[in-house]
Amino acid sequence: MTAQLNARGDVAVLVPAAGAGLRLGPGGPKALRLLAGEPLLVHAIRRIAAAGSVRVIVVAAPAAEVEAVQELLAPVAPVTVVAGGAERQESVALALAAVPAGVDIVLVHDAARALTPPQLIEAVAAAVRAGHPAVIPVLPVVDTIKEVGPGPELEVVLGTVDRAVLRSVQTPQGFRHDVLAAAHATAADSLTDDAGLVEKAGVPVTCVPGSELALKITRPLDLILAEALLHVS
Repeated sequence: MTAQLNARGDVAVLVPAAGAGLRLGPGGPKALRLLAGEPLLVHAIRRIAAAGSVRVIVVAAPAAEVEAVQELLAPVAPVTVVAGGAERQESVALALAAVPAGVDIVLVHDAARALTPPQLIEAVAAAVRAGHPAVIPVLPVVDTIKEVGPGPELEVVLGTVDRAVLRSVQTPQGFRHDVLAAAHATAADSLTDDAGLVEKAGVPVTCVPGSELALKITRPLDLILAEALLHVS
């Protein structure tokens, strides 16, 4: 049976959390690394559960950690935990299979974006509810971006990319349930995000403003920054 939060909610949030997080340094699964004394996954689930339209949360955990993750999250929110796969895309598909019928909006969210505010979750869901089949939160790119290529010794600049048309993509990414299911069912390539899958299927992807709090915790320095941001999240 799938654990539920708000029976009137129309949103399921999938959290692929089976990755090792090698760039974060030695340690256990990335989602279980500590931020201010609590696992990243706990911070993420707490904020997801605070979004009023969320009905179901499904976490894809490392296969060996399913029971431990269930126990960890039980005091935080009603969560369904399934065994994840070797790749993120597989974990999302396995979590999607656990979403009950009748939940028409599905969000996919990285546990590493542990400080994502509930307001951003609701904004993405609202855009899908308004009729957009796929929605991503984005931020403007602030750095100058160079296209480079190999040189005789070091890389050389081939050109400067116009950053006015570039955006940095965050999660949660939102989809109509049928759109995400069809994209996974027909996926031929492994991509880094679910919006990429639906793009390849020819589905238009809409952007909403992201949040500085939804930073992805990938490196040790990101943990330091996230701790500094905890008091405003």
